[in-house]
Amino acid sequence: MRRLLLNVVKLIDSNQLVKSSRFCSHISAITSQKNTEEPEGHVKSLDHRSVSSVVHNDVLTDTFGRRHTYLRISLTERCNLRCQYCMPEGGVSLTPNERLLSSEEILKLSELFVKEGITKIRLTGGEPLVRKDIVDIVAGLSYLRRYGLQSVAMSTNGITLARRLPELKEAGLDLLNISLDTLVPAKFEFVTRRKGWDKVMKGIDTALELGYSPVKVNCVVMRGINDDEICDFVALTEHKNIDIRFIEYMPFDGNKWNFKKMVPYQELVSVIKEKYPAFHRIPDQPNDTSKGYKVDGFQGQVGFITSMSEHFCSSCNRLRLTADGNLKVCLFGNAEVSLRDAVRGGSSDEELLSVISAAVSRKKKQHAGMFNLSKMKNRPMILIGG
Repeated sequence: MRRLLLNVVKLIDSNQLVKSSRFCSHISAITSQKNTEEPEGHVKSLDHRSVSSVVHNDVLTDTFGRRHTYLRISLTERCNLRCQYCMPEGGVSLTPNERLLSSEEILKLSELFVKEGITKIRLTGGEPLVRKDIVDIVAGLSYLRRYGLQSVAMSTNGITLARRLPELKEAGLDLLNISLDTLVPAKFEFVTRRKGWDKVMKGIDTALELGYSPVKVNCVVMRGINDDEICDFVALTEHKNIDIRFIEYMPFDGNKWNFKKMVPYQELVSVIKEKYPAFHRIPDQPNDTSKGYKVDGFQGQVGFITSMSEHFCSSCNRLRLTADGNLKVCLFGNAEVSLRDAVRGGSSDEELLSVISAAVSRKKKQHAGMFNLSKMKNRPMILIGG
């Protein structure tokens, strides 16, 4: 494979960048950009000047004692699929490119979060692989390991993964989640409103060949659409080190969520045990979002993300940064604060940390419950970041 020249930087202060010792290109200094406009849509920008500049000793711990060590960053609102549970049928209004975070802004904010205790960063979208500078962003994040970052992960629909993964692995991508909601090509086209099932399967195989272990495969279960394939997905784990993660169907703007379409995880477990009696619970890691299971003798495993039927809010350690620079402390909450505007307004690191701390401290004990969530205003999933 052709060696890539990766532009990776270390932010010394708010205006100056120096070259990474690991890679060989240089990015020139960034000058502050002014932007006084309010973000478009229903989200309002917080005036960072109104927040106290006193930085809390533990910026990323909320009032319920939850320490946040995991940051999910959406790189783009664009996607090359149109999944029914993620994007409204009529599409979404995309944020103009100039109002999205630049790679330099992503790395600046990431460094700030890592220095406060973030140990894992996951890149999402939209589809992160449609972003042209994805390799440079991964390499820049990998450079932050010197400050305590332990892993760089990515969630992808897998359409272009087979082609891009070798250079991403070289740049420092550690962990991988691939979305696949059906093992039937024709049904894939129905769910995603696009072709490409074979490309996703090739992406999964490429990830296994390159040594990703396990390869996590995310499947949103919808009654009457793909719930008849549950055991077929489990069968994939027999000879491959794949972690199938069944996700309960969640309500977001425009995805026509209906309780009757949501299949609770206990029902899925019962279905699987009918075919695989040796299907049993396995220990989870701290802060895991999925409940782990395994069939004795199978190489891979299965997990259930039970956001609706049995939420895991009490152990939540995740924060989200949207592609347009808003910090969301809860996936299902509609409260957001613009870090983009604070950065472009010339905020110091101390002021940025005050904004972040104030947002984290307002995080609620738990989400409102699936029936209330279905009535609440929130972004479509594609505008939040999967």
